[in-house]
Amino acid sequence: MTVDELVRRHPRLWHMAADRSWPGIRARGLLSVSGLLDVYGVEGGERLAIESARRPDSVVLARDGLEEAVVRDNKPMYESVLARNLQDGLQPRAWYEILNAKSFFWVDRERLERLLGAKAYAGQPQVVVEVNTRALVDRHGDRVRLCSINSGQTLYGGQTRGLETFRRIEDFPDDGGRLGGPGRPRIVELVVEGGVPDLMELATRADRVANGGSEPLWP
Repeated sequence: MTVDELVRRHPRLWHMAADRSWPGIRARGLLSVSGLLDVYGVEGGERLAIESARRPDSVVLARDGLEEAVVRDNKPMYESVLARNLQDGLQPRAWYEILNAKSFFWVDRERLERLLGAKAYAGQPQVVVEVNTRALVDRHGDRVRLCSINSGQTLYGGQTRGLETFRRIEDFPDDGGRLGGPGRPRIVELVVEGGVPDLMELATRADRVANGGSEPLWP
């Protein structure tokens, strides 16, 4: 795939964050889970439970002088299903660590809306940040990866995943044929390895969304 084709298909990206994470995102951008744990000085067994295992509940990070940050749960990741679907000799711990080294964006607004309406988030204020795809790729293209599955869940039987699940833009299949077919898979997620500390320079807007309504936060 070329950058031009990616931008043509998906000119905007969206990230959904917990409401109380917004001050930290404005101050430090969008960090990966691993990056947040570094900033908040989380180490040892506490870090292992957040970074390398299934999180049954969201975790609030706090440190003197810093705004709170929220690491979301990953309840939709059923470990027995994950283990059956991992390739390349990966174990669940390795997959969690692969995911937690990235920051995630939806490429389709429809998937974002589904997540906003999910039982786990309905009625709870969420922050949605919209980002210009071209600007993000121009700035961080060497760390951008594309994914054709929802990599953070194993509902509905799960899908195979491994070292080739996240691909560079130029390595993502786009060999013609029907969109969604084997030679031209749909993009589900765009991720950035290590996070996007300059997110607010690339964002086009941010809104607080709750109960079907929205309130502009930025600009």
